[in-house]
Amino acid sequence: MSGSGPLHPIERDILKSLAEAGLIPIETLAASTHLDIDQVRRGVEWLKFKGMISVEESSSFVVLLTQRGQGAATSGLPERKLVGAIKGGNDTVEKVRQSGLLNNDEVNAAVSAARRNKWIQFSDGGRMSLSGAESPSPEELILQKLRNGSLDLSALVEEEMRAVELLKKRPDYIILKEAKQTRISITPAGKDALKNLDEGHVERKLTTEMITSGRWREITLGPLDVEAPAPAVYPGRSHPLVNIIDEVKEIFVGLGFEEIDGDMVQSGFWNFDALFIPQDHPAREMQDTFYVSGQTQNIPATKDQLRRVAGVQDRGWGRGWKLAEAERMVLRTHTTPVTLRKLAATKPDVARFFSVGRVFRNEKPSYKHLVEFNQVEGVATAPGLSLRDLMGLQKEFYAKMGIKKVKFWPTFFPYTEPSLQSMVYNESLHKWVELFGMGIFRPEVTRPLGIRNPVLAWGGGVERIAMLRFGLDDVRELYGNRLSWLRGVPRCQL
Repeated sequence: MSGSGPLHPIERDILKSLAEAGLIPIETLAASTHLDIDQVRRGVEWLKFKGMISVEESSSFVVLLTQRGQGAATSGLPERKLVGAIKGGNDTVEKVRQSGLLNNDEVNAAVSAARRNKWIQFSDGGRMSLSGAESPSPEELILQKLRNGSLDLSALVEEEMRAVELLKKRPDYIILKEAKQTRISITPAGKDALKNLDEGHVERKLTTEMITSGRWREITLGPLDVEAPAPAVYPGRSHPLVNIIDEVKEIFVGLGFEEIDGDMVQSGFWNFDALFIPQDHPAREMQDTFYVSGQTQNIPATKDQLRRVAGVQDRGWGRGWKLAEAERMVLRTHTTPVTLRKLAATKPDVARFFSVGRVFRNEKPSYKHLVEFNQVEGVATAPGLSLRDLMGLQKEFYAKMGIKKVKFWPTFFPYTEPSLQSMVYNESLHKWVELFGMGIFRPEVTRPLGIRNPVLAWGGGVERIAMLRFGLDDVRELYGNRLSWLRGVPRCQL
């Protein structure tokens, strides 16, 4: 708002109140105009810029009681408690200490203050006697005044100021606080504007009815403050992690992949054995895997598949494959059993599949590990596929996710050979971090299931992608339900 154009209704109300009241504090102005303090402050700035009001700012110090000071004003200062103790027959310092009427750390201060007030005298034997203790001390008087609220330092008389200085030397009885005051008055320019004020009706809102009926031509619209803050609105929205999952799915579908899904509870056969993981592998221990207690299942596989996988396990690891171990039910530790069962059932020459689903690991939660999380996995099969094709697919996926800096390190996985670990550069941490594992399924995985062509496979946690996207350094933040973070995450990021 600037210039000498039409006055805003807030400005009108302020000028009218000032014309009647003269120089008044801004809080009084808010009460007289029935506006909230923020509206008054905004209107004051507009009118000040137009030269229609004068603003005087001043500051002063006020004295307030602390919580301990409130207690002293109610139950008495230590020296007043000392007077009570002496009246009760405790006429030596040692007796006062033993009486428990004062805390040990208050006794010395109480004796010192009582002597300063000339309330007590000591005899040669160390006995205390009272004299003139009936009258309140200046400190007690100021405490009683402060019980009703703060006091302006500039309004205190000399004796009261001396009492304040004595209380300041005591720990935690009073505090001094600077109080700023703004007082407003109307200028001649403001009075002139008020005289020429058009009292005709001014509409504050342009409605649909005004536009469709044509009534907008006949009304006077008041000026609008387009820079005024609008109330925050928090509409319902999906969780940021759900948005990431939807984005991942959209990218894979755009790359020609078909989404598949499967059960979260799998047999040990499909979760481990079919993937050429030995039955005594550490990952199959209770400390790493959640087993469904006391549950087994007839393995959903053909007799030929069971026989071939058992043979590969025996030849590869030579430790005697056991059907009972393969029948144990587990919460899937990855989504690969879903993918492998799809490949074993269809035996496609050319195919692209992906899945996104919950997986479970028996790990201690930390800033980078969760007990359950979302894993995205993809496979592609066709004659003649190579590791170069796999790296190309990964780079394309990462690029569509907005990740440009990618490199690959050799690594080991039981069911792929060769195997790679993708590394992406974290701009906020300024270092390379692990993201997806990948490789080509070993013949020990594909041949027993009748899969003829090479199968490129990769997978990783969606939460790690979300951490990169949102700049988080603790994966648990994604599940903390902290509203300030959930409301602040933009739906789209450049």
